[in-house]
Amino acid sequence: MNLLILESPGKVKKVQSILGVDWKVAASVGHVRDLPERELGIALPDFTPAYTPTERGKDVLKRLAALVKDAGAVYLATDPDREGEAIAWHVTDALRLKNPKRVTYSEITASAIQAALKAPRPLDMALVAAQEARRVLDRFCGYLVSGPLSRAAGTRLSAGRVQSPAVRLVVERERAIKGFVSVTHYGAELAFAGGWSAIWLTKPWLQAGQEYLLDTALADRVAALPALTVKDCMESESHTAPPAPFTTSSLQQAASNALKFTPKQTMQLAQRLYEAGHITYMRTDSPNLSAEAVAEILAFCQAHGWPLVDKPRIWKSKEGAQEAHEAVRPTHPEVEEAGDTPDEQALYRLIRLRTLASQLADAVYDVRTLRLAAALDGKEAVFEARGRVLRDPGWKVLLATDAATLDERDDEGDEPENPVPMLSQGTSVSPASGKVLTKKTKPPTRFSEASLVRELENRGIGRPATFAAIVDTILKREYVRVEKRQLVPTPVGEQVVDLLTGAFSFLDYEFTRGMEDNLDAIAGGAASYREVMEMAYEQLQQEVGGFTAKYPQQERKAPEVTEFVCDACGKPLVRMKGQRRDGSGEYDFFSCSDRACNASYPNVDGKPGEARKKPEPTKFKCTCGKPLVHRESAKGPFFGCSGYPGCKKLYQVGEDGRPNFNAQKGGKK
Repeated sequence: MNLLILESPGKVKKVQSILGVDWKVAASVGHVRDLPERELGIALPDFTPAYTPTERGKDVLKRLAALVKDAGAVYLATDPDREGEAIAWHVTDALRLKNPKRVTYSEITASAIQAALKAPRPLDMALVAAQEARRVLDRFCGYLVSGPLSRAAGTRLSAGRVQSPAVRLVVERERAIKGFVSVTHYGAELAFAGGWSAIWLTKPWLQAGQEYLLDTALADRVAALPALTVKDCMESESHTAPPAPFTTSSLQQAASNALKFTPKQTMQLAQRLYEAGHITYMRTDSPNLSAEAVAEILAFCQAHGWPLVDKPRIWKSKEGAQEAHEAVRPTHPEVEEAGDTPDEQALYRLIRLRTLASQLADAVYDVRTLRLAAALDGKEAVFEARGRVLRDPGWKVLLATDAATLDERDDEGDEPENPVPMLSQGTSVSPASGKVLTKKTKPPTRFSEASLVRELENRGIGRPATFAAIVDTILKREYVRVEKRQLVPTPVGEQVVDLLTGAFSFLDYEFTRGMEDNLDAIAGGAASYREVMEMAYEQLQQEVGGFTAKYPQQERKAPEVTEFVCDACGKPLVRMKGQRRDGSGEYDFFSCSDRACNASYPNVDGKPGEARKKPEPTKFKCTCGKPLVHRESAKGPFFGCSGYPGCKKLYQVGEDGRPNFNAQKGGKK
C-alpha cells in the first residue's frame, strides 16, 4: 500500500475517495517543525536553523512514522508553493524518508491527482531554501528588534519584517488625511433640451501654476452663456474588456467589496472550496488560466450562446509575480453552485462568474462626443458633451449586475448615459439652463483591509500566501483597528512606526520589496541562502546597535498606589500593567497591594471594575497532585495547574474534554 501525505486534514477524505483502497492518505496538519519559541534557534555563521517539532507536530510525526513503516512508497503532496515544499522537506527530514516522491497539483480532481502521481519529482531544495530564508528573516526581525523596541517604548511591543511596513502604510495614510487641506474650486455645466448636458473644460482658463479653477465669478459668467456654436461632433466606439480571473489579492479585494468578507475570511472559505475540489489552488499571483481550462471555458460559453472573445485572453501579470499556478477558477465551470455554507456558495459564484466572463467578448459602446464653444473675454470657452450607448453587452451578459464588478476597477461602464444629439459643425444652440459646479478636493481615503492588501501587492510587500496573515497580525496586535470597515492606526501602532522609521531598513518599502525579490531569487536558484542571510543579518545588527545606543534600557517604574481599596481585604489597590496573551502589548488593571491577597480588578474607565473570579478547580489533578483549572488563551482552551506559579504545567484539552496528560503544552515544576 502506498502512502500519500497531504498538508491539510480537510483534503484527506476527498483525496482518499479518488485514490481508493490501494492508498492510505494522511495529513501533516501544516508545519510539523519550527524554530524554538524561547531562543533565536539560528546557528552562525552558516545561519543553520535548529528546528524542533511543534506540540501538534510531535503527535503527527509519531502517527506518520507508524504509517511509513507499512507503506510501499511515500508520496508527498503538500501544497504547491514554498510553504508546501518546506513542509514536505520537514516531513522527509524528521522521518528520515528515503527517496520520497514529491507530487503537486493545483486542483483536487481525479485527473489532476492521477497526472501528478505519474510524474513525481525530487524535492525542490531551492524552494525549501527560500521558505527557510523567509522564516529566518522574520525571526531575526522579531527576535532582535522587538526587545530593544519594547525597552525604548517602556512597554512590550513587537516588530516584523512585513507587518511593520504594513502598519506604516496605515499610519502614513491617516496622517495624510489629517494634514489634508481641502481646496474649493469651480466649474460649469449647461443643460439642453432633450435631457443632455455639457461640461466646461476649465484647463485653458487656469492661471500659471494652478491645478484648479478658483475664480467663482468667472464660473458664474460661463454658466450664464446664452448661446454656443458646435465646434465638432465625433462618433466612435469604445470597448471595455472583462476583469481578469482572480489572483489571491484580487479575490480578497472583490470578496471584500462585493461580499463584505475580510481577507482572512475569504482565504478560509477559499481553502474549504479548494479542499472539497470545487476551485483550483487559491494562493497565486497569476491572472491567467491554463490552456486546458481556457478551452473548457470557451466550449462551455459557446454551448450557452454567449459572445466569445476572438482569441484566448492573456493578462499582464504584476511585476515580480511568480505565476507558478494559474488563476483561481472553478474546477468544473458547468457546476453553478458549490460549497457547504451560504458564504462558501457566494464566494464560489463570484469566482465562477469572473472566470467565465474573462473569456467573453468586450462590451462595445457607441460613443458620441460633442464640443461647443462661445466667445468670452476674447477667449473661447469650450464645453464637451459625451454620451454612450451599449451596443453589444459582451461579457456583461454575465456580470452586468453582478457584484464581482465592484472590485474598485476604474470602469467607464459606470458612466451615466447622456443622450447627446447629432449636430452639424457651426450649428448654434442655446442652453435651457446653466449652473456653477462647486467642488472640493478630497483627502485620501483610509485603507480597508482589501485596499491595504492591494497596496501591499503593488509595493511588492509580502506574497499571496501572506497577505491575509499580515492584515490579521496587525489587527490582533492592536496596532491597527477597524472603524466602519476602514483601518485606523492605534496610538501604539503610531508609536511603533515612529520608533522604527529611519532606524531600521525593513521599514523602508523599497528595501522590503528588494528582500522579497531576494527570496524569489533564492527560489529560482539565482541567489544563495547564506548570501542573503549574511547581508540581511549584518545590516540588522548594525541598525540594532544604533537603535540601542539611542534608546538605552529604561528602568521600570514602581506600581502606582491608588485611592481605591481591595474589596477582599481592604488594602490599597495598585495600578498595574499586564501582558496580552498574544504578545501584542500591555493593558492596565488594578491589583491588591498585598501579594498574599492577590485580588485583581479590570480597569473600567480609570476605576476598578468587578473583581476577576479565580477559575474553579476541576476534578482533574496535575501530575504534581494539585487540582487543574480550565483556562482560555488566544490559541484556545487548556488545563493549567492551580499551583501556578509554583507549578507551570499546562495540558491540551482532549477530544473527550478531559486533560490530555500525554500532550503537555509546556512549563516545568
